[in-house]
Amino acid sequence: MRTIRPNILYFGTPVLLIVTRNADGSANITPMSSAWALADRVVLGLSQGGQGLANLHRERECTLNVVAPEQWQAVEALAPTTGRDPVPGWKAGYRHVADKFALAGLTPLPSEQVKAPRVAECPLQMEARVTAWHERPLEAWEASAGGFVTVETEVLRVHAHQDIVLAGSEHIDPQRFRPLLYVFRHYVGGGPALGRTFKAEV
Repeated sequence: MRTIRPNILYFGTPVLLIVTRNADGSANITPMSSAWALADRVVLGLSQGGQGLANLHRERECTLNVVAPEQWQAVEALAPTTGRDPVPGWKAGYRHVADKFALAGLTPLPSEQVKAPRVAECPLQMEARVTAWHERPLEAWEASAGGFVTVETEVLRVHAHQDIVLAGSEHIDPQRFRPLLYVFRHYVGGGPALGRTFKAEV
Protein backbone atom coordinates (compact mmCIF):
# COMPACT_ATOMS: atom_id res chain seq x y z
CA MET A 1 0.00 0.00 0.00
CA ARG A 2 1.29 3.48 -0.92
CA THR A 3 0.23 6.98 0.06
CA ILE A 4 -0.11 9.06 -3.12
CA ARG A 5 -1.15 12.57 -4.15
CA PRO A 6 -2.87 12.34 -7.56
CA ASN A 7 -3.58 15.59 -9.40
CA ILE A 8 -7.19 14.60 -10.01
CA LEU A 9 -9.70 12.32 -8.29
CA TYR A 10 -11.96 11.24 -11.14
CA PHE A 11 -12.13 7.68 -9.85
CA GLY A 12 -15.04 6.77 -12.13
CA THR A 13 -18.29 8.60 -12.81
CA PRO A 14 -20.72 8.54 -15.77
CA VAL A 15 -20.29 11.11 -18.52
CA LEU A 16 -23.21 13.48 -19.09
CA LEU A 17 -23.90 16.00 -21.81
CA ILE A 18 -25.65 18.97 -20.20
CA VAL A 19 -27.65 20.94 -22.75
CA THR A 20 -28.59 24.51 -21.86
CA ARG A 21 -29.92 27.48 -23.80
CA ASN A 22 -27.78 30.47 -24.64
CA ALA A 23 -29.23 33.97 -24.26
CA ASP A 24 -30.05 34.04 -27.99
CA GLY A 25 -32.04 30.79 -27.73
CA SER A 26 -29.42 28.55 -29.33
CA ALA A 27 -28.23 25.39 -27.58
CA ASN A 28 -24.97 24.80 -25.75
CA ILE A 29 -23.59 21.37 -24.83
CA THR A 30 -21.35 20.91 -21.80
CA PRO A 31 -19.64 17.52 -21.39
CA MET A 32 -19.12 16.72 -17.72
CA SER A 33 -18.36 13.83 -15.39
CA SER A 34 -19.10 15.00 -11.85
CA ALA A 35 -22.71 14.06 -11.15
CA TRP A 36 -24.60 11.90 -8.71
CA ALA A 37 -28.27 11.07 -8.18
CA LEU A 38 -30.45 10.70 -5.09
CA ALA A 39 -34.22 10.23 -5.35
CA ASP A 40 -35.38 12.61 -8.11
CA ARG A 41 -32.36 14.92 -7.76
CA VAL A 42 -29.15 14.97 -9.80
CA VAL A 43 -26.31 17.02 -8.33
CA LEU A 44 -23.78 18.50 -10.75
CA GLY A 45 -20.28 19.75 -10.09
CA LEU A 46 -19.04 22.33 -12.61
CA SER A 47 -16.06 24.66 -12.85
CA GLN A 48 -16.91 28.33 -12.71
CA GLY A 49 -16.58 30.51 -15.78
CA GLY A 50 -18.14 28.28 -18.43
CA GLN A 51 -20.98 29.12 -20.79
CA GLY A 52 -23.05 26.15 -19.68
CA LEU A 53 -22.90 27.25 -16.05
CA ALA A 54 -23.85 30.82 -16.98
CA ASN A 55 -26.81 29.44 -18.93
CA LEU A 56 -27.87 27.26 -15.99
CA HIS A 57 -27.78 30.27 -13.67
CA ARG A 58 -29.90 32.37 -16.03
CA GLU A 59 -32.35 29.77 -17.37
CA ARG A 60 -32.57 27.53 -14.26
CA GLU A 61 -33.16 24.45 -16.41
CA CYS A 62 -31.35 21.99 -18.66
CA THR A 63 -31.33 18.47 -20.02
CA LEU A 64 -28.99 15.81 -18.66
CA ASN A 65 -28.04 13.24 -21.28
CA VAL A 66 -26.21 10.07 -20.22
CA VAL A 67 -23.67 9.00 -22.83
CA ALA A 68 -23.09 5.44 -24.08
CA PRO A 69 -19.53 4.07 -24.51
CA GLU A 70 -19.72 4.16 -28.31
CA GLN A 71 -20.28 7.92 -28.16
CA TRP A 72 -16.94 8.74 -26.50
CA GLN A 73 -15.55 10.33 -29.67
CA ALA A 74 -18.45 12.78 -29.79
CA VAL A 75 -17.72 13.71 -26.18
CA GLU A 76 -14.05 14.19 -26.94
CA ALA A 77 -14.89 16.36 -29.97
CA LEU A 78 -16.77 18.66 -27.57
CA ALA A 79 -14.18 18.55 -24.77
CA PRO A 80 -11.80 21.28 -26.10
CA THR A 81 -14.60 23.66 -27.09
CA THR A 82 -16.42 26.46 -25.31
CA GLY A 83 -19.57 28.44 -25.90
CA ARG A 84 -17.75 31.53 -24.60
CA ASP A 85 -16.83 34.12 -27.23
CA PRO A 86 -14.19 35.38 -26.82
CA VAL A 87 -12.54 32.35 -25.22
CA PRO A 88 -11.44 33.19 -21.64
CA GLY A 89 -7.70 33.56 -21.25
CA TRP A 90 -7.49 30.72 -18.72
CA LYS A 91 -9.03 28.25 -21.19
CA ALA A 92 -5.78 27.72 -23.08
CA GLY A 93 -6.17 25.19 -25.88
CA TYR A 94 -9.94 25.65 -26.16
CA ARG A 95 -11.76 27.11 -29.14
CA HIS A 96 -15.19 28.72 -29.48
CA VAL A 97 -17.85 26.64 -31.25
CA ALA A 98 -21.35 28.00 -31.69
CA ASP A 99 -23.10 24.85 -32.98
CA LYS A 100 -21.90 22.00 -30.79
CA PHE A 101 -24.57 19.59 -32.00
CA ALA A 102 -23.20 19.87 -35.55
CA LEU A 103 -19.59 19.60 -34.40
CA ALA A 104 -20.20 16.35 -32.51
CA GLY A 105 -22.61 14.89 -35.09
CA LEU A 106 -25.43 14.80 -32.55
CA THR A 107 -29.16 15.36 -33.05
CA PRO A 108 -31.26 17.75 -30.92
CA LEU A 109 -34.69 16.57 -29.78
CA PRO A 110 -37.33 18.91 -28.35
CA SER A 111 -38.03 18.53 -24.65
CA GLU A 112 -41.47 18.45 -23.05
CA GLN A 113 -41.04 20.49 -19.85
CA VAL A 114 -37.89 22.56 -20.42
CA LYS A 115 -36.71 24.70 -23.32
CA ALA A 116 -33.29 23.10 -23.77
CA PRO A 117 -33.23 20.22 -26.27
CA ARG A 118 -32.22 16.64 -25.52
CA VAL A 119 -29.51 14.60 -27.30
CA ALA A 120 -31.21 11.93 -29.40
CA GLU A 121 -28.24 9.59 -29.48
CA CYS A 122 -27.93 9.36 -25.68
CA PRO A 123 -29.75 6.29 -24.31
CA LEU A 124 -30.96 8.10 -21.18
CA GLN A 125 -32.17 11.72 -21.24
CA MET A 126 -33.52 13.76 -18.33
CA GLU A 127 -35.25 17.12 -18.28
CA ALA A 128 -34.34 19.03 -15.13
CA ARG A 129 -34.63 22.35 -13.33
CA VAL A 130 -32.23 23.97 -10.86
CA THR A 131 -33.33 23.82 -7.22
CA ALA A 132 -30.13 24.79 -5.35
CA TRP A 133 -26.82 26.50 -6.12
CA HIS A 134 -23.64 26.55 -4.04
CA GLU A 135 -20.45 28.36 -5.11
CA ARG A 136 -17.13 27.11 -3.76
CA PRO A 137 -14.01 29.21 -4.44
CA LEU A 138 -10.70 27.34 -4.49
CA GLU A 139 -7.39 29.03 -3.82
CA ALA A 140 -5.63 26.65 -6.20
CA TRP A 141 -7.96 27.73 -9.01
CA GLU A 142 -7.75 31.50 -8.45
CA ALA A 143 -5.75 32.01 -11.64
CA SER A 144 -8.18 29.98 -13.75
CA ALA A 145 -11.82 29.12 -13.08
CA GLY A 146 -11.73 30.51 -9.55
CA GLY A 147 -13.60 27.57 -8.10
CA PHE A 148 -16.55 25.30 -8.73
CA VAL A 149 -20.30 25.31 -8.31
CA THR A 150 -22.47 22.49 -6.98
CA VAL A 151 -25.86 22.60 -8.69
CA GLU A 152 -28.80 20.55 -7.45
CA THR A 153 -31.37 19.77 -10.12
CA GLU A 154 -34.81 18.18 -9.91
CA VAL A 155 -35.56 15.70 -12.69
CA LEU A 156 -38.93 16.49 -14.26
CA ARG A 157 -39.10 13.95 -17.08
CA VAL A 158 -37.05 10.88 -18.06
CA HIS A 159 -36.71 9.54 -21.60
CA ALA A 160 -34.98 6.27 -22.46
CA HIS A 161 -34.19 4.34 -25.62
CA GLN A 162 -36.59 1.42 -25.90
CA ASP A 163 -33.81 -1.16 -25.97
CA ILE A 164 -32.68 -0.34 -22.40
CA VAL A 165 -36.19 -0.44 -20.86
CA LEU A 166 -37.50 -3.72 -19.52
CA ALA A 167 -40.61 -4.75 -21.45
CA GLY A 168 -43.84 -3.94 -19.67
CA SER A 169 -42.12 -1.88 -16.98
CA GLU A 170 -40.82 1.58 -16.06
CA HIS A 171 -37.37 0.17 -15.23
CA ILE A 172 -34.02 0.54 -16.95
CA ASP A 173 -32.48 -2.86 -17.72
CA PRO A 174 -29.11 -2.95 -15.90
CA GLN A 175 -28.00 -5.78 -18.18
CA ARG A 176 -28.28 -3.51 -21.23
CA PHE A 177 -27.63 0.00 -19.97
CA ARG A 178 -23.92 0.79 -19.94
CA PRO A 179 -22.99 4.45 -19.39
CA LEU A 180 -19.65 5.81 -20.54
CA LEU A 181 -17.38 6.30 -17.52
CA TYR A 182 -14.65 8.91 -17.01
CA VAL A 183 -11.84 7.31 -14.99
CA PHE A 184 -8.75 9.39 -14.21
CA ARG A 185 -9.22 11.31 -17.49
CA HIS A 186 -9.74 8.19 -19.59
CA TYR A 187 -12.98 6.99 -21.18
CA VAL A 188 -14.03 3.52 -20.03
CA GLY A 189 -17.01 1.41 -21.06
CA GLY A 190 -18.88 -0.51 -18.38
CA GLY A 191 -18.39 -4.26 -18.18
CA PRO A 192 -20.98 -7.00 -17.60
CA ALA A 193 -23.25 -6.83 -14.57
CA LEU A 194 -21.74 -8.63 -11.56
CA GLY A 195 -24.72 -9.05 -9.25
CA ARG A 196 -27.62 -7.29 -7.64
CA THR A 197 -28.27 -5.60 -4.32
CA PHE A 198 -31.15 -6.65 -2.06
CA LYS A 199 -32.80 -3.31 -2.98
CA ALA A 200 -32.93 -4.14 -6.70
CA GLU A 201 -36.40 -3.78 -8.21
CA VAL A 202 -35.69 -5.89 -11.29
